[in-house]
Amino acid sequence: MTNKITILFLGDIVGKPGRHAVRDYIASLNENKPDFIIANVENASHGFGLTQKNYNELINYGIDFFTSGNHIWDKREIFTYIDEAEKLIRPINYPKGTHGKGYMIVETPKVKIGVINVLGRTFMGTVDSYIELVDNAIEEIKKETNVIFMDIHAEATAEKISIAKYYAQKGVSFIAGTHTHIQTADEQIYNNKCAYISDAGFCGAFESVIGMDYEISVRRLISAIPERLEVAESGILQINGVEAVIDCLSGNAESIKRINEKIINEENTDMKG
Repeated sequence: MTNKITILFLGDIVGKPGRHAVRDYIASLNENKPDFIIANVENASHGFGLTQKNYNELINYGIDFFTSGNHIWDKREIFTYIDEAEKLIRPINYPKGTHGKGYMIVETPKVKIGVINVLGRTFMGTVDSYIELVDNAIEEIKKETNVIFMDIHAEATAEKISIAKYYAQKGVSFIAGTHTHIQTADEQIYNNKCAYISDAGFCGAFESVIGMDYEISVRRLISAIPERLEVAESGILQINGVEAVIDCLSGNAESIKRINEKIINEENTDMKG
């Protein structure tokens, strides 16, 4: 058995186009499928939140675990199943008593993986400080494994980099930023140990404004009048993500690469769900 594990993280899945994009992409990997696939799903159901139906759908497509962000609460039914969901976490720094868990330790055939979700505090609304919460989570995780993945769901790139540099020193293996939906080109390995990218991007309609309908986005910009955003329809779908190879024993990252691919949409009808 190899002592390395390949982890693929897929950026924010946006609506039905995003769900179908990851379905087709994972199916195309065949024998090259990574050992463990994580995806951010806070926008997976009609662009806002996650229904239990879509949660189960994405599991069936081959995704092993899900992170989220501030939009995870947008579908009210989340409160009926998140406490029992075995493959879904919400940001760790919501106040004590919030439904769901902020981190989990996941069993894989090769090694246990600790997965942590963090919500940024700059331009993101009022949430608790994550420092002590994540420090404590890492301490608990390291009792069982050195392989740790973290999704930093944040607006400010400077905050993401600061968090990442701090937690690279604490032994986190792989850190990916989410929320802005635009993939950055700064993938690197901090301290020869921690794979990092500021934003993994998004999975969804390529011909869009970060996954949403272009015309509505422009009207909002020109008129300054609020209008509900809708998931874009597109003849081309995109896959954004990042993949890292981690040593199972030390938890150190050995490589990182960006994933940025386009898929022809064969189902360009009723794709807004």
